[in-house]
Amino acid sequence: MNKPLAISMGEPAGVGPDIVLALYDRRKELALPPFCLFGNVDFLRSRAKRLALDIDFATVGAEGAAESFDRSLPVANIEGLVPDHPGQTSPLSANAVIGAITQAVQATLTGACRGLVTAPIHKGALYHAGFSHPGHTEFLAELCAQGATPRLPVMMLAHGGLRAVPVTIHVPIKDVPNLLTRELIVETARVVAHDLGIRLGIANPQLAIAGLNPHAGEGGAIGREDLEIVAPAVAQLQFEGLDVVGPLPADTLFYPTHWAKYDAVIAMYHDQALIPIKTVAFEDAVNVTLGLPIVRTSPDHGTAFDLAGTGRASPRSFLAAIAMADAMTSNS
Repeated sequence: MNKPLAISMGEPAGVGPDIVLALYDRRKELALPPFCLFGNVDFLRSRAKRLALDIDFATVGAEGAAESFDRSLPVANIEGLVPDHPGQTSPLSANAVIGAITQAVQATLTGACRGLVTAPIHKGALYHAGFSHPGHTEFLAELCAQGATPRLPVMMLAHGGLRAVPVTIHVPIKDVPNLLTRELIVETARVVAHDLGIRLGIANPQLAIAGLNPHAGEGGAIGREDLEIVAPAVAQLQFEGLDVVGPLPADTLFYPTHWAKYDAVIAMYHDQALIPIKTVAFEDAVNVTLGLPIVRTSPDHGTAFDLAGTGRASPRSFLAAIAMADAMTSNS
């Protein structure tokens, strides 16, 4: 029997736990692969009761997850006090949230689990427990590095054959031009090409690189970054033998018919990549982290505090994240 996927419970005040519980309740209908949920079992029982879900829980951890999955939801119990207050974050939950992520990563690194799906977190609720990372992805990269210097983690948003990658992520737009370097673009593209090959089986992936400025700078007439930073990065990648074109004007590159010609589009900043993918697949896109030694996916949505505890949150993106993690690790 295949090893289970690991799922971290995410922010208890958000919709992540709700969706995981609701999906497990429909496991046979949806033909879900076995998974182990890393989280506080007392909280999970309380949330299931609030959602009127009749679920049995088994605190068996990853080792017994595949065997118990049909009968009981396997939980790797994270000790702590986790209040069940939908929409209301609590500092009491922070250690359990961080612990769930940490233990889920460790179980995946050791091979007890074959891939990781993370529910959304709320960074503000974690700060008092020492969380100081710009985002979930950077924390995962540090955990996977196990004390060494983390490799560059790369965020990819995917829906079917449409994939978008931002080079810079959670930074003010005014800082993007100064943060963009030829080296950063080159390393991002290398990670994307490598992982599309080994994780998705795409041989010699075709990559398009978007320009930073309108019309990709028009030869320097509308900003010189595309001429002096992006174009040299493209030339370097082509010299290395990668199938890369650019810089291309982003306003036409992301037209779905054009976009579909490429295995991935590499954009220069967060919204340049995320607005197109969320426009075409708001409820179905998946966030995939490339550059890690493990497979990690997550739903392309946040904690949605207003929907927590109501049972009305859409499971589609989370279901797609599970399916993608399953597909990427099917031989594990």
